[in-house]
Amino acid sequence: MNTIVWADDEIDLLKPYIIYLSNKGYEIIPAMSGQDAIDACKQHMVDIVFLDEQMPGLSGIETLQILKQEHPELPVVMITKSEEEQIMEQAIGQQIADYLIKPVNPSQILLCLKKHVHSKQIVEEHTNANYRQEFSDITYMINTARTFDEFAAIERTLTQWELKLQDANSSMSELLSMQRKEANAAFAKFIRQNYEQWFEHPESRPMISTEVFRKTVFPLLDQGKKVFVVVIDNFRYSQWKIIQPLLAEFFSVKEEQLYSAILPTATQYARNAIFAGLMPLQIKQQFPEYWVEEGDEDTKNKFERELVGTMIHRFRRHDEYTYYKINESDFCEKINRQLKSLTTPLNIAVINFIDMLSHSRTDSKMMRELAPDEAAYHSLTLSWFRHSPILEFFRQVAILGYEVILTTDHGTIRVADPVQIIADKNTNTNLRYKVGKSLSFQNRNIFEITKPEKVGLPAPNLSSTYAFCTGTDFFGYPNNFNYYAQYYRDTFQHGGISMEEMIIPLVHLLPK
Repeated sequence: MNTIVWADDEIDLLKPYIIYLSNKGYEIIPAMSGQDAIDACKQHMVDIVFLDEQMPGLSGIETLQILKQEHPELPVVMITKSEEEQIMEQAIGQQIADYLIKPVNPSQILLCLKKHVHSKQIVEEHTNANYRQEFSDITYMINTARTFDEFAAIERTLTQWELKLQDANSSMSELLSMQRKEANAAFAKFIRQNYEQWFEHPESRPMISTEVFRKTVFPLLDQGKKVFVVVIDNFRYSQWKIIQPLLAEFFSVKEEQLYSAILPTATQYARNAIFAGLMPLQIKQQFPEYWVEEGDEDTKNKFERELVGTMIHRFRRHDEYTYYKINESDFCEKINRQLKSLTTPLNIAVINFIDMLSHSRTDSKMMRELAPDEAAYHSLTLSWFRHSPILEFFRQVAILGYEVILTTDHGTIRVADPVQIIADKNTNTNLRYKVGKSLSFQNRNIFEITKPEKVGLPAPNLSSTYAFCTGTDFFGYPNNFNYYAQYYRDTFQHGGISMEEMIIPLVHLLPK
C-alpha cells in the first residue's frame, strides 16, 4: 500500500478525496499544518506529499524547503488557490514534483500519483508488453537476414530495445540478451560466407572503413562546406544513441547510417584504414614507413595525420586540414580555447576516452565495480560526455558553423566465453583476434582467414593466418587458461566479429 501525507488546514473538506483514494488502495495521513506534515514524514514511510500552499504557521513554501532538506527524493505536490507566477517559480525552484490549482478533481490527483509514484512500474509494464509483442518480429528479422542492411536494421532494433529495457529496469533484458546472441550467431555466419566476396566484388558490399572520407567527407568539401570529422575510438552504436540527446542542443541529425568496420576491428587496422582510405595491406605496401607491425612496440596509430595527407594527395585534392588527438581533458580544454580562431575547411579530431574506459575497466577492479554490466557501462559513457570538455568542444564547433561527420573505427563487445587457441610466442595479444603462424584451435565458431591478402590484410610471415572470435567468445592460451578466463570474462573487448564491433555509426550533424 502506498502512503500519502496530505497537508491542508481545511482537511475536513477533503474527506471525499480521502475516501476516493482509500478505495483505490492508498493510505492517507491527514496533516492540519506544515509542521504536522514534517512530523508525519519522519514517523512513516511516505511515498508522496500533497501540500497546501496557504496554511497558518509554516507556509507551504517553508514546509517544502524543510521537506526537501530532510527527504530530497520525496515527491511533493503543491496545491493552491493562487495563480501568482512568483509562487509557482518559488515552488519550482524548490524542485516541486507538480503544481495544482484549486479546485482539483479526483482524476488530477490520480494522475499525479500515476506520474510520481507509479511511473516506473507503469513504464516497465508497458515496455515489457511492447517488447513481448515485437519479440516474434525480431526473431523473424534475425532468421531471414541475408544482407548487411538487414543486419544493420536488426542492430538498430536491438539497440533501441536494450536502451528502453535498461531505462525501465526491466526483467525482459535477459530475454533480449538471448536474441542478441542469436543475432550475433547469424551475423557471424553472414560474415563467414560474404566477407571475402566484399573484396572480390566491391560494388555489392556495404560501405567499409576505407570509404568514409571518399563517400561522406570529400563531397561536403566539394560543396564548399566546413567540415569537422570526429572519430570516437571504440564507440558502438548504442553509445551514440545515448549521447545523441546531449548533442541535440547544438546539432540536428541530417543523416544517420550504419557501415561496416573492416576486420580486425582494432585501431591499427580499422582506424588507419579510415584515414588512409586504403586497406592495411595497401598501407604497408605503399607507405611502409607509416605501417607498424603487430609485434612492434610503437603506437599502432602514430601516423594518422600523415595518412590523411597521403589520401588527400592520392585523390589529387588540395584540402588544408588540422588534426587533433584528444587523450585527456586538459588538452581538450586547450583545443576549445583555440577553436574560436579556426578557419580551416577540414578538421579531424580523434577522441580516445571510450577506448581508455574499456581498457581501464579490464585492468582496474574499481572500474569493474563501477561498470559491472551493459547498463552501467552506458551510464558511464553518458556521465563522461555530459561532464567532460568534449561537450563544450561540440558546442564550439557548432557555433563556428562546422558540419560534423561523427563516427568511430570499431565498436566493442562484452565477452563471456573463453576458447582455447595454441600459437607461437610471436602471436599478437588481442583477445578477439590472432594473427600468426600455425594457429591451432578446435572451436567451430572461430573464423579463419588463411589468405590475408584476399581481404587486404598484411601477413607478417608467408604462413601467417588470421583467426577471429565471434559472438562473445575470447581467446585464451592453454597455460593458466582458467585464471585468464576468469580475469577477462565480462570485460569489453574488440577486434573480432560481432554486430556491436562491426556495425558502427556514421552520423552527419548540422549546426543549429
